[in-house]
Amino acid sequence: MQTITTHPDDLLTYDAPPAGDWLLPPPNPADRLPCHVDPRDLRRLDLHALLTAAGVAPSPGDTEAIDRLSALPDSVHHALRRWLGTCGRCGSTT
Repeated sequence: MQTITTHPDDLLTYDAPPAGDWLLPPPNPADRLPCHVDPRDLRRLDLHALLTAAGVAPSPGDTEAIDRLSALPDSVHHALRRWLGTCGRCGSTT
C-alpha cells in the first residue's frame, strides 16, 4: 500500500473577494436599447445557416444571389427553407 502525502504549503487556498467586490445583478430587459433587425437581414442570415446545414457552404461569390433571395417575400423564403431542410435529410439513413 502506498500513501501520498502533501505539504500544507502545496494546498490550494481560496481567498475571499475584497470587501467592495460583488456579483452584478442580472440585466433588466426593460433597460435594453431598442434594436430592430430588418427582416431581409434575418432572411439573409437564415439562408447562410440553412445552406451550411444542408452541406452547401456559400462561396464568397454567392453573396449577391443570397442577397437577392433575401429580398423575396416570406412565402418564397419559407419554400426555400422547406426545400433545403428536405435536401439536408436526403443523405441520412434514418
